Amino acid sequence: MKSSRYFYILPFFLLLLLSACDKDPEVPNEEELITTLIYTLTPTSGGDPVVFSFRDIDGDGGQAPVVVTGNLAANTMYNGVIQLRNESVSPVDDITIEVEEEAEEHQFFYIFSDVNATSAYADVDAENNPIGIRTSLTAGDPGEGLMTILLRHLPDKFADGVREGDVSNAGGETDIEVSFTLTIE
Repeated sequence: MKSSRYFYILPFFLLLLLSACDKDPEVPNEEELITTLIYTLTPTSGGDPVVFSFRDIDGDGGQAPVVVTGNLAANTMYNGVIQLRNESVSPVDDITIEVEEEAEEHQFFYIFSDVNATSAYADVDAENNPIGIRTSLTAGDPGEGLMTILLRHLPDKFADGVREGDVSNAGGETDIEVSFTLTIE
């Protein structure tokens, strides 16, 4: 009698095992390809926007990326908006929407080298931590240097200085990092 119980239980477990093997594993939050970064700065006092862009449609290798920079007016404040896209597919995939939807898991950092400029976050996630899709940027005295924009996935937003835009303690993984020549005149 004992062996007949196993006879009925064994097919049940085999069926369960086979049904589990048929399913493809779901990859949570698969990394998106970001081919394009556009940072638009509009003077708060009015005037034409200044657009910085980076396009690398074929990704690493292949053709060189196309980088467009602009000049900022000295001692001027700007409202900034960043856009991320994957332009290697049709229709174009707006990655900015995904960053907004997963705001707790992302943060932009704006780093200025050898130039008198600062930025501040103008948006926050559900936990009141910065995101950086919308910013304010203040251009100081004339000069030239670098503006680096980077997006971190899974940064520690509670680490020392991260809320203020210091990437050194953020951790996480860099989704995109682009440096632009920044001229203030």
